[in-house]
Amino acid sequence: MKLRFVKNYRKWLIGTCIVLIMPYGSMAQDRSARWDLQSCIEYARSRNIQIRQSRVALDQSAENTKQAKADRFPSLAFSSAHNYVNRPRPEAGDRHAYSGSYNLNAAVSLYQGGQLKKNIQQMELQNQVQELSIQEAENNIELAITQAYIQILYAYEAVKINQNTVEVSLAQRDRGKKLVQAGTLSQTDLAQLEAQYTSDRYQLVVSQTTLDNARLELKQLLELGIDEEMELVIPEWKEEEVLTVLPSKESVYLTSLKIMPEIRYQELNIQIAGIKKEKAWSGYLPQLNLSAGLGTSHASGSGNSGVQVRHNWSENVGLTLSVPIYSKRTNRTAVNLAQLEIENAELTYENQQKNLLKTVENVYQDAVSAQERYRFAAENLKAIGLSYRLVEKQFNLGMKNTFEMLTEKNNLLTAQQEWVQAKYMAILNQQLLNFYQGKEIRL
Repeated sequence: MKLRFVKNYRKWLIGTCIVLIMPYGSMAQDRSARWDLQSCIEYARSRNIQIRQSRVALDQSAENTKQAKADRFPSLAFSSAHNYVNRPRPEAGDRHAYSGSYNLNAAVSLYQGGQLKKNIQQMELQNQVQELSIQEAENNIELAITQAYIQILYAYEAVKINQNTVEVSLAQRDRGKKLVQAGTLSQTDLAQLEAQYTSDRYQLVVSQTTLDNARLELKQLLELGIDEEMELVIPEWKEEEVLTVLPSKESVYLTSLKIMPEIRYQELNIQIAGIKKEKAWSGYLPQLNLSAGLGTSHASGSGNSGVQVRHNWSENVGLTLSVPIYSKRTNRTAVNLAQLEIENAELTYENQQKNLLKTVENVYQDAVSAQERYRFAAENLKAIGLSYRLVEKQFNLGMKNTFEMLTEKNNLLTAQQEWVQAKYMAILNQQLLNFYQGKEIRL
């Protein structure tokens, strides 16, 4: 009976473990096997080294802020000194002497021209700058991943086009062999079909290499290990999604001015520079410090140590006032340099605004151009596709030669590639416009 219970318990335990482990194993497998754009971005935000370094810098800035706040409080220190003296010569009298002292001292800054308060303000603004630096690092990796992901989608579709082209070339080559055997096609024409088939196979290898390189670039952006493989989710778009109505350029720019972290922290840098100037002005102002202490001492040869400690007990309190009179131009130099730092921060802020405007204008123009190219490429592909099908039928009937048929086929391949390129350029720039409006990038 006991043995049967043990066997049943083991079965139950193993089954429970399998049930508990399977969901986590399947989740890990699904994550490693299927990646969409959002999962790539989320993964990079949590693992990217630059983003993690920015978070460490924020923690360092927070510690400096705590120190700046702690500088307002009093300091308290205990010190004790003990000395032993040995005099080896007999005529020295007291050959061994010992003395000890004990002191407890406190100090607090009552007024330093506002430097302590300004230090705290500066460090709190610096914390905000570090937080914005994290956002900027996250934005940079999000843009890089989006561009790499769309490049993969473009390369993937280019491979499909080339695969289809190779299949068509193979079928035409095989049909050409039959026509040669039937005596309706020359060996020269068959050689042209064979050369075209070989060329199309080469282009397929090139496009596959481009796809592999694009996958590798995304994998490196995600900082995946050398043995980790990834399979991307391939979304599909309707024509109306590719040709979606674009927002106005002005609205995109005005929104980006409010939300882009590089703009916001340049504004904070101007405020920080202003605080530094106020701190420099405090050098002209007096400083007042309060100190207090307790102390006692004793020495050998001077009676009972306990009595000495009691008799030597002392208490002190003091105020120290420091008034700057002549500092060899130190304060004036500090104020002038702080003013120049303000001017430089303002110029950097203005330059950052112009760079953002240039970026938004370029993205907007690229989006408009890509949509126009897509419309033209779609019409061109439709027309060339019809022309190729007609020429192919005529070639099969012996009404067109091989050169004419292959020319139309290459024109079709070029039209397909232009259509795909315009499609993904339009999609990419749409997503970039969403990004500069603070919207989520989603494919």
